[in-house]
Amino acid sequence: MGKRVAIVGAGVSGLASIRCCLEEGLEPTCFERSNDIGGLWKFLDYAEEGRASIYQSVFTNSSKEMMCFPDFPYPDDYPNYMHHSKLQEYIKAFAQKKNLLRYIQFETLVSSIKKCPSFLVTGQWEVVSEKDGKQESTIFDAIMICSGHHVYPNLPTDSFPGLHQFQGHYLHSRDYKDPDAFKGKRVLVIGLGNSGSDIAVELSRLATQVVISTRSGSWVMSRVWDNGYPWDMVYVTRFASFLRNALPSFVSDWLYVKKMNTWFKHENFGLMPLNGSLRKEPVFNDELPSRILCGTVSIKPNVKEFTETSAVFEDGTVFEAIDSIIFATGYDYAYPFLDDSIIKSRNNEVTLFKGIFPPLMEKPTLAVIGLVQSLGAAIPTADLQARWAAKVFANSCTLPTTNEMMDDIDEKMGKKLKWFGQSQTLQTDYITYMDELGSFIGAKPNIPWLFLTDPQLALEVYFGPCSPYQFRLMGPGKWDGARNAILTQWDRTVKPTRMRAVGKAQRPQHFYNLLRILSFPVLLLAVWLTFY
Repeated sequence: MGKRVAIVGAGVSGLASIRCCLEEGLEPTCFERSNDIGGLWKFLDYAEEGRASIYQSVFTNSSKEMMCFPDFPYPDDYPNYMHHSKLQEYIKAFAQKKNLLRYIQFETLVSSIKKCPSFLVTGQWEVVSEKDGKQESTIFDAIMICSGHHVYPNLPTDSFPGLHQFQGHYLHSRDYKDPDAFKGKRVLVIGLGNSGSDIAVELSRLATQVVISTRSGSWVMSRVWDNGYPWDMVYVTRFASFLRNALPSFVSDWLYVKKMNTWFKHENFGLMPLNGSLRKEPVFNDELPSRILCGTVSIKPNVKEFTETSAVFEDGTVFEAIDSIIFATGYDYAYPFLDDSIIKSRNNEVTLFKGIFPPLMEKPTLAVIGLVQSLGAAIPTADLQARWAAKVFANSCTLPTTNEMMDDIDEKMGKKLKWFGQSQTLQTDYITYMDELGSFIGAKPNIPWLFLTDPQLALEVYFGPCSPYQFRLMGPGKWDGARNAILTQWDRTVKPTRMRAVGKAQRPQHFYNLLRILSFPVLLLAVWLTFY
């Protein structure tokens, strides 16, 4: 074995990191504070300190073909959107298939990671771990932080005057598990993210009244998109990404807002974002508009202040006799085992090259895996991040200079503000980001070459879903089954829904969709030529 690599966390990012280290001949040791793998997707009926926490009713927002490990498709009969228990089954199957469990030290807490005195020469780290009350110090050649960013709740109690005098009960969504305790209650949910919307919809069946307070609104999308296909298999395509980046911004913004408003008019539901053209992550909820129409959920603006029993909103309206408040206000980044200045190396902001490498490090021996957020799924993103990081550790890839990395970070920050607005998360465009990572390791699909050598595959790669298999199609780490997986991905998508076969299974027609998408720019051009 080669260099020793410490991996913190055995969720999907940690498992991807173990596997990628093994592919590069490195020696991984993964530290997991709980007694099982899965991280976020390992459900417990209580919130465990230092671990991510989900509620019982959580389903995935990405479909199975778009969120698999790139060389390990889900079984054909798995539903397109999975309950957390189903995803945990898959994660365990992957770990067993790749023989990863032997590299994990369970019930072991990492309490400290520090540079060794010889770091400028060796790039090594001292890792202090704790198990059964006993501490152990070990030297590692590299570190991969895979502990996620859904652990430390953001509870902004100081932002709400009068909350200290509120006589009811309040909690963070991290501590919410099921709706039983809220039967017959009047509940205020603060925050219109995925968790806040899920919880509000679930509570609306048992609670007397549910109100969601939102500061800025949000687009709400259904998981079911055009012609009943999963949203991401229709929306996350290379051709659609090309159009979004190539069209003039006013055209791209108009098309985006029009598409987001296709399902229902957000203005009529009080959900319209303050800046609708920003590509902030939308809320995925198939039932929220229906619950609003039924009157069991209401949307209100930001809370101005609390009284002993009520919430006064910024528009002057009041929600009275509140029993419970649930803060679905997200999470803060925190790595308590690591010096803050390593990750937040400038202006106390997370400063990482491609969301992975601290650019000011003297030696590139630390990587953060799974911190970047996009409309793409976490599993394939973490897999590609870990592949690149492992190659850097193994000296088969080199990073740019510090100045080049800082310039790239500044450039990406400007684009982030333009596309996603001001936010604490490291948001990025999924396909652009994945192609950047793929190009570093020679795994980015060569589309022109595919059109010349394999037109059938090229059409599916370019016009079809940008599925994870594309990044194990060629180059180092290629998977021999990738081509077949891409060509059969629609079969696996349709199979679990065709329990009663009536007629031939349908799949999207790429050229029809191409003509439909191009019709608007062609119409604009025709109008322009007519009048000018």
